[in-house]
Amino acid sequence: QVQLVESGGGLVQPGGSLTLSCAASGFDFKFWTVRWYRQAPAKQREQVARISPGGVPEWYRDSVKGRFTISRDNAKSTATLQMNSLKSEDTAVYYCATYLSDGEHFGPGTQVTVSS
Repeated sequence: QVQLVESGGGLVQPGGSLTLSCAASGFDFKFWTVRWYRQAPAKQREQVARISPGGVPEWYRDSVKGRFTISRDNAKSTATLQMNSLKSEDTAVYYCATYLSDGEHFGPGTQVTVSS
């Protein structure tokens, strides 16, 4: 079955960096758009970035432009979110997702906490 598993979250100081990874299985990864979302406590889940099946970044949330970079490796069925210059407001659970023919699939998420 479709599986997405995020990793790489943790505690980082403001201004620091983290690299999140998403390992996909159970579907032909190279044909599908991948999105990263995040959800902060008491807030709605929001999209952070999107990348095309061919590896072209298509969209970034305004608040992360210039700081976050989305990429993918179709040979390894993985997607990555490089996060630099992190701010306290980036604290959230981060999810990777893909919208397949049977609906959108999410991973369990990885916690990112930005705090001094």
